[in-house]
Amino acid sequence: MNSDFSKPQRESAFGIIVMAAHTAFKIGKATFFLVIYAFVKMSAAYTAYVLLGVGVIILLCVVFSYLWYLNFTFFLDKEKQEFVVNKGILNRDQVIIQLDKIQQVNINQNILQKMIGVYGLKIDTAGTSGEEVSIKAIDEVSAYNLKEHLLKGKTEATEHANILTDELPIIDEVSFLRVSTWTLFKVGLTSNYGQSLTVILVFVMYTVQEARHIMDIFGLDKGAVQSTVLGLATLFSVAVIVAIFLIVLLSINLIRTFYRYFQLEVSQHKNSLLLSSGLIAKKNTLINPTKVQITKHSQNYFQKKLNLLNISLKQAHFGESKKGKEMQGNTLEIVGCDTFERDELLKMILGQVPTIGKTFVPDWRFLNLPIFFKLILPVTIFTIVAFNVPEVKPFLGFAAAYF
Repeated sequence: MNSDFSKPQRESAFGIIVMAAHTAFKIGKATFFLVIYAFVKMSAAYTAYVLLGVGVIILLCVVFSYLWYLNFTFFLDKEKQEFVVNKGILNRDQVIIQLDKIQQVNINQNILQKMIGVYGLKIDTAGTSGEEVSIKAIDEVSAYNLKEHLLKGKTEATEHANILTDELPIIDEVSFLRVSTWTLFKVGLTSNYGQSLTVILVFVMYTVQEARHIMDIFGLDKGAVQSTVLGLATLFSVAVIVAIFLIVLLSINLIRTFYRYFQLEVSQHKNSLLLSSGLIAKKNTLINPTKVQITKHSQNYFQKKLNLLNISLKQAHFGESKKGKEMQGNTLEIVGCDTFERDELLKMILGQVPTIGKTFVPDWRFLNLPIFFKLILPVTIFTIVAFNVPEVKPFLGFAAAYF
């Protein structure tokens, strides 16, 4: 790939494979049970048609990816200090990003990209729309080179300044935080219980929904299946079920932690901060410390005993605040730090460690009055009404749930 980003250029040709696989996966995920139903319900004579349909879909994915590859170009406008992306097949779109609006640049590498030797580059911009640009396939040297130009906010005039050596794409790198495997293990055991519990609940609900769908497809007796499940549940005591649940919860915590933060390393790359982590899909994020607006560190009871800190970095953005998923992508998490590493990170971002000033404690009315008016008073009124109105008394248990 050409290192002179002032000229329009395409992604790596391997991007056709990445885009085709991504599109085929999305279609397969949406039509998985439909294909299973077709294989089960249709006779053997129609199996060939199903396979032919699958082949046609894969071929269309490849054609779509090739056309996308031909029409996707990007370049840096040196005079206007803009990054310009042209994309689209039938409807041509042009995305123009001011370099000073770029918050962070992520370099990712999933399993497929790792197999074919390319990287994905994602640009997170600051603005009311929070628009992001994603390059599916780019070689390692060009990825780090482009990332450096985008975050510097200016391009060099000479071509030799654009080229990074093949042996060392990141230069002048000073590492000051590296999270060990043992530290990640402790983090996985002491944090994110709520998120892991949500994952379990979503998985159970999805499994139940799909199980009902499969029973409808195969015409199974729901009553017999339900009695079998209840019979298996009676074989286990409450203590065993609770123990299994806790083991599953902690296991999911550990898996999520290692998948996301494996080999977490924070280093200083010239005037930027480089975060690198990931077990299967390696992610490298380069941010400008001057664009970090909020730094937050937290620890629960167990982490305080183990001297562990979790640090969150929130970047500044212009215009309206981002919401939902956009805001999550705007926050960077660094787990497993100690107090010394926290202070070093704050020095890198703020120039110095903030001094601890006066602590302000909110007035007791700020907490007690809302509790009284929003919790105690309505529950008391509902309880009095329930004891005096027979029709409401059966719903008395809802008061305890509300409390």
